[in-house]
Amino acid sequence: MPPENIYVNTNQVPPQPPPAPAPPEASPVSATPPKKSPFSPKILIFVFGIIAILVFGFLILKGVGVRRTSSEITWWGLWEEASVVTPLIDEYQSQHPGVKINYVMQSPQDYRERLTSRLAEGEGPDIFAFHNSWVPMFRNSLDSLPPAVMNAADYAKTFYPTATSDLTSGTAIVGIPLGYDSLSLFINEDIFSKAGKTPPTTWDDLRVTARELTVKDDQGIITQSGVALGRTENVDHWPEILALLMIQNGVDLSQPTGEAAEGALVFFTLFTTDDGVWDATLPPSTQAFASGKLAMYFGPSWRAFEIGQQNPNLKFKTVTVPQLPKDSPQQPDITYATYWAQGVSAKSAGKAVAWDFLKFLSTQESLQKLFDNQRRVRSFGEPYPRPDMASLLADHPVVGSIISQAPGAQTWFLHSRTFDGPTGINSQMANYFGDAINALNSGTKTATQALETVATGVTQVLSTYGLTR
Repeated sequence: MPPENIYVNTNQVPPQPPPAPAPPEASPVSATPPKKSPFSPKILIFVFGIIAILVFGFLILKGVGVRRTSSEITWWGLWEEASVVTPLIDEYQSQHPGVKINYVMQSPQDYRERLTSRLAEGEGPDIFAFHNSWVPMFRNSLDSLPPAVMNAADYAKTFYPTATSDLTSGTAIVGIPLGYDSLSLFINEDIFSKAGKTPPTTWDDLRVTARELTVKDDQGIITQSGVALGRTENVDHWPEILALLMIQNGVDLSQPTGEAAEGALVFFTLFTTDDGVWDATLPPSTQAFASGKLAMYFGPSWRAFEIGQQNPNLKFKTVTVPQLPKDSPQQPDITYATYWAQGVSAKSAGKAVAWDFLKFLSTQESLQKLFDNQRRVRSFGEPYPRPDMASLLADHPVVGSIISQAPGAQTWFLHSRTFDGPTGINSQMANYFGDAINALNSGTKTATQALETVATGVTQVLSTYGLTR
């Protein structure tokens, strides 16, 4: 039998359950239903979900912000010990939390080759030092100074004109100088005082003074030289001196031929070939000056450190380099600039921070601190690259003359001791011009013939870097 209460006959209507008893009459109080909480579980879940999303988003954005402001920068420097730049690095880092700057002092030996190789591999420094004549060799590796950091007009107002011309590639500025230097004429004060002479201001005066201050013994051997000029093997900085003579004489060094170029080349050699005030038997000119046996010597300011170390008792100063007669007294003096700048790698992941740091270093306040730090390790700091700071060094016995002629400084690709290696632009140029000087001294070529060879070589070197017209 089917179980009880299971109806298998579908034609029958199953019995209905009895009606439910009526609820008791509600009291007046219970007639109003109780109020629901406005914070129902669903609403609370929704609110907490929104808050969680907002907090999570904030943390993400905060993390992105940290990554954007955090940077680790590597700076390859030359010449300066870490103790000189560390205080300025610390100051910048304290103002920019999240920024880390690692200064690595490099050896000048093979520096250009090492730097070139590392930059090509994408493993080079973010900031690196380079000579003012190196722009053609590094133009593909140097980043452009962002106008937001410093525009061209402000740059031109901030630094000496030579910085704009030297550190520009195409239309882009590619470096910031933290110092400036140029050729200067060192004077042995005792020799000049004893002879009653005053420092020469023109090249003709220098030639006359050099002859008068040269002393020879009975065998005609030079025991005191008036000036170190005329040769390549023992005249330190002869490339800069020859370039200065040619530029002052109106020579375009990219096309070094013609009467003006020949005149400058011949004049340089006269001190050996005709006047006999310098010869191949003498020691290198820096050493000769330090020994007190040389009245006048050409070199940049940093040579003063070496001279002072070799002979602490030597009394010397620098004066402005000689000039050719001027058409107008308003014409600025022309000297030859040679200095180092700081650039930013085009492959750097921290370009913005790197440029901002360099701008910080180039302010008046930072440069004064840098100068003071340098004075703690040597007798004076690097001359300021800013004309608005010229008065601070105007009376300095070594760099005062260099600063006074800085507004008219010019330069080219003919420098010594830039350590650019045998294939560097300066080394190649020096080989050609040096051969010309040696040819004149040996009498194997005329000035015209010697410079024709130089011109061919110069064109070849310049074409390598796309600098020919």
